[in-house]
Amino acid sequence: MRILVVEDEYSLADVIATKLRKEKYEVDISLDGEEGLYNATSNIYDLIILDIMLPKINGIEILKEIKKSDITAKVIMLTAKSGLDDKLASFDIGADDYVTKPFHIEELIARVNVQLRKQDKNVIKDILEYSDLSLNIRTSTLTCSTTGEAINVAYREFLLLEYFMNNKEQIISKEQIYDKVWGIDNDYESNNLEAYLSFLRKKLKIIGSKVNIKAVRNLGYKLES
Repeated sequence: MRILVVEDEYSLADVIATKLRKEKYEVDISLDGEEGLYNATSNIYDLIILDIMLPKINGIEILKEIKKSDITAKVIMLTAKSGLDDKLASFDIGADDYVTKPFHIEELIARVNVQLRKQDKNVIKDILEYSDLSLNIRTSTLTCSTTGEAINVAYREFLLLEYFMNNKEQIISKEQIYDKVWGIDNDYESNNLEAYLSFLRKKLKIIGSKVNIKAVRNLGYKLES
């Protein structure tokens, strides 16, 4: 899953991002409100950690645009303000949670984990399921219920498969996949995606699954059974 941290204090943003990456999340950082708004409304994030006091555009305005754009990401507000009015304003606009500085990083991570489990109703005991496939998001193990076979998937393969399983039977463009799996500021080579899709297809065949990743001409790819 991919998380956006919008925080103008780089040292704090870096600490948050480092801890989240250790939890196996993909993380991008925006250091001002203008960049934060652009990235937040790209709709490639599962969760956004959003500071209120930001240069250029404040977090409240960004939150309003997120909700106006029907972005599905969960939003945790992060700010030095501790007044009740600020919290109520954030919740009224649509924030999912609110953390006041200073805070313990472990508390923030716990709140992130709670929100992401609420978001995906398909996650039961850390398992994503589709057709005869189940993906353990903690162990990166892919299991086929038809054959009982299981196989481990590598890091980038896992991110791809997780994205497909969260958007099953939907056509996803190459651009969406690159932004989601490699990040907005990615420096990928054009053949990277095809190579990883080939790896995944081989693993699906090895475990005997009836699920396939189908290429849709001029549009992208979709997971289907």
